[in-house]
Amino acid sequence: MINQDFFLALEDLEREKGISQAEFISALENAMVIAYKKSTGTSGGVEVRLNPEKKSIKIYSTKTVVEEVTDPEKEISVEEAVEIKKSYKAGDVITTEIISKNFGRIAAQTAKQILMQKLREIERENSVNEFEDKEGELMACTIRRIEDGNVYVEIGGNQIEGILMPRDQVPGEKYELNQRLNVYVKRVKSGGKTAQIVVSRTANGLVKRLFENEVPEIRQGVVLVKGVAREPGQRTKIAIYSEDPMVDAIGACVGNKGARVNAIVSELGGEKIDIITWSENPLEFISRALSPARVVKVIQTGDESAVAIVPDDKLSLAIGRSGQNARLAVKLTGWKIDVKSESGALAEFGEAPAEQADEVTE
Repeated sequence: MINQDFFLALEDLEREKGISQAEFISALENAMVIAYKKSTGTSGGVEVRLNPEKKSIKIYSTKTVVEEVTDPEKEISVEEAVEIKKSYKAGDVITTEIISKNFGRIAAQTAKQILMQKLREIERENSVNEFEDKEGELMACTIRRIEDGNVYVEIGGNQIEGILMPRDQVPGEKYELNQRLNVYVKRVKSGGKTAQIVVSRTANGLVKRLFENEVPEIRQGVVLVKGVAREPGQRTKIAIYSEDPMVDAIGACVGNKGARVNAIVSELGGEKIDIITWSENPLEFISRALSPARVVKVIQTGDESAVAIVPDDKLSLAIGRSGQNARLAVKLTGWKIDVKSESGALAEFGEAPAEQADEVTE
């Protein structure tokens, strides 16, 4: 039977780990009801009460007083009830303590199971809750298993399980057991057995955090990351800016002999990175976003839409393989960009219309 040592153990857990006795007791009472019904085969009303103050446990049968009985195991007629106590009326619940030889054994077994289960769940949830302020952060992890395309990792000091789902995996990137890698904490989901950390290798935030780690000027706020556009495993464009004219923002990100950016490229498995200086002038920003191509002129053609004109021999470079360079420039700037060669623009426009005066020339 559950004895005083059990209740003392609950007190220790509450004191040492901050786990409420009430959480255990509620779970135990519910589990013991189920275990008792399963053991005895009864379907009637059963209630278990644990009393930490008296360090006792009791089990009761419960019946509701009704005018007409339809379920004898759960109900009792008014006539029978008043024989027990004259004040009983319809709607009252009568509880009667059950004296059971087997209940002590059932209670002890159930208590042990629930204690261990609840302890694991609560410790897990408490550990996951510690990650709530880690969303959007870069963290190291270790791959522990790979199942059904999902990569499961251990993350953080308490080795909480994180999941790297297929959509968050970089195409072509290989993952192996016990491999160490950096991941972006995308989302924290808590709730007992379903507590989970969702991590990513494809998020734009991963690139931003890697630059923060490698570039002190970004960590210090001297250089700002204004935007990231990425096609994971292939190419990234990152827009940076410094309000201090004495600071070489691109030089800070590239590092001595390319050391800083090369470290990030290596972490990303060779993914190419274009570092671009942000401009508050959207047309100038578009011109820079199409790097490495040289842009001759950018003409605004509508609300957040523009034509970028490049030398004839740079058209394919500006568009990029399968349109990637232009596509990333669109993502980075938020503008619709139509890339045209000088000869193509001349054939189509002749010259820029007067009302399309908003332009930038590089």
